[in-house]
Amino acid sequence: MRQDSKIYVGLDTSKLKISVAVAEAGRDGDVRFIGEIDSAPDAVERLVTKLAKRHRDLAFCYEAGPTGYGLHRQITRLGHDCIVVAPSLIPKRPGERVKTNRRDALTLAKLHRAGELTAVWVPDPEHEAVRELVRAREAAKICGGPVSTCSPSCCVTAGSSPAVKRGPRRIHDGCASNVSSIRRSISCWPSIAKRSRPPRTGSSVWTNKLPRR
Repeated sequence: MRQDSKIYVGLDTSKLKISVAVAEAGRDGDVRFIGEIDSAPDAVERLVTKLAKRHRDLAFCYEAGPTGYGLHRQITRLGHDCIVVAPSLIPKRPGERVKTNRRDALTLAKLHRAGELTAVWVPDPEHEAVRELVRAREAAKICGGPVSTCSPSCCVTAGSSPAVKRGPRRIHDGCASNVSSIRRSISCWPSIAKRSRPPRTGSSVWTNKLPRR
């Protein structure tokens, strides 16, 4: 049976699973943990459709992290409100050290209902591709030498440190993954550059040459 009410949905996301908790509107509204679903888009769509049949308004939230902004785009595309929360700005109680997926989802739902969450700006796919390009380029610059001089931070993408033989140099698997990220990002760069290209005004502001004196 459909309820004409608003609920706040907290999502604790990970690579494989999403923990879901809901908080009903109002100070005394019920807060409960629904369970876990797969992080696949079809599972998310089934969850949103199921909740939309029971409640009038849905307000989703989840922490910004390595899962990216695809979940936000899917939920907003389905016609519901969703914010991506800055993890460093989430209010925490002093001495609270126990962290579980269930507890994090419940906390997000309650804080979202109270209006105490700070949302971050969600970039469009083009801006996100440029970000990945810049990060991968910086990581590849760090890994320019042999394995002994390679910084551990350049292998965060792959999450592993074994070295492989690549031509005259030996580089980490993570660094090889960063190089692949650069190539993927470059594939969508022409369309971005074409859209953001400045007008041809003939002014020295838009040229690489210095103005003549």
